[in-house]
Amino acid sequence: MRLLPFLLFSLLLGCNAEAPDAPASEPMNLAEAMGGDTLGYARADGVRPFDFPADYGAHPDFKTEWWYFTGNLETTEGRRFGYELTLFRSALRPPDPQSPDNGWSSRQLYMGHFSLADPETGTFHAFERFSRGAMDLAGAVSPPFRIWLEDWTMTAGDPVSLFPLHLQAEEDGVGIDLWLKEAKPIVLQGDQGWDPKGEGAGNASYYYSFTRIATEGRITLGEQTLDVLGTSWKDHEWSTSALGNDEVGWDWFALQLDDNREIMFYQLRRKDGTQSPFTGGTLIRADGTYRHLPPSEVILDVEAVWTSTESGAVYPAGWRLQIPGEAVDLRIAPIMNNQELNVSVRYWEGAVDISGSSTGRGYVELTGYDRAE
Repeated sequence: MRLLPFLLFSLLLGCNAEAPDAPASEPMNLAEAMGGDTLGYARADGVRPFDFPADYGAHPDFKTEWWYFTGNLETTEGRRFGYELTLFRSALRPPDPQSPDNGWSSRQLYMGHFSLADPETGTFHAFERFSRGAMDLAGAVSPPFRIWLEDWTMTAGDPVSLFPLHLQAEEDGVGIDLWLKEAKPIVLQGDQGWDPKGEGAGNASYYYSFTRIATEGRITLGEQTLDVLGTSWKDHEWSTSALGNDEVGWDWFALQLDDNREIMFYQLRRKDGTQSPFTGGTLIRADGTYRHLPPSEVILDVEAVWTSTESGAVYPAGWRLQIPGEAVDLRIAPIMNNQELNVSVRYWEGAVDISGSSTGRGYVELTGYDRAE
């Protein structure tokens, strides 16, 4: 993380919220990052109609929102990469009609994470940025769809449609310049896009995905520019309080199978290590239709672990995922173990390979493993 954005972040937050520590200090854990006052914010308290293209953009009355892209990419020679580009919006205070945002002042804070896994060299590049949503430094609008944090951008190539979509990010000589094209239709996660994640009113998010996106473009590594092709996944989620009091983290899987099916599954973990009943997911069929996966239908076992030399956190590093009713029996393995982001909220986000009853590739996110509870 560059020093200037961190200093700006600390200054802009002021007394409204805790600023994350500098990179040399201990990152916040997940519960700390997602905690805080919810009074005055909109809540995800039930099913709502979605309105696209407007819902591709920001929902500033909610406290937290993110636009999340991951993908597996490959050169024509077979060199493999995994990438993540996520832009987060966080409201510093509830909406106030008497004090609206303007060009000089904004209650919205934006944070970005960009990472690139390079298993050929064993290198994992991870970067973080912050900026206030003022003076056009960061923002989120639709239509036309545009999310940006300085020169990290997600921009639609069409004034109304989301696709084709252009992703750009560069830091310290590492960059992506990718064009994305929809390969399967939108998926409304949970109950028609309303996804409860804990007990109590409003402990839920509004959540949709594009689970298979054809991707092509370029990766930059210093003086080297590589043409790549592959497949991406897009999540967009917004909420005010998305975890219950007893939940400390999640294991999230975005799996793209070679038979043209996808599986999204997240396991919410309680403080005592057991699985939350709000665990769930979605099975997307080859024709684009989909159905909800309750936790009773999915068996998830950890078959390997990896200990980070940077943080000391012990992460799962190999899984068996079974859906007996769908004849699914998968082994999931990281393309490299070290895909840990040591940023303001430490977590593991990595590209994986899939074998077993089907083959494929995907991405896994692991949160809440950085501290013993």
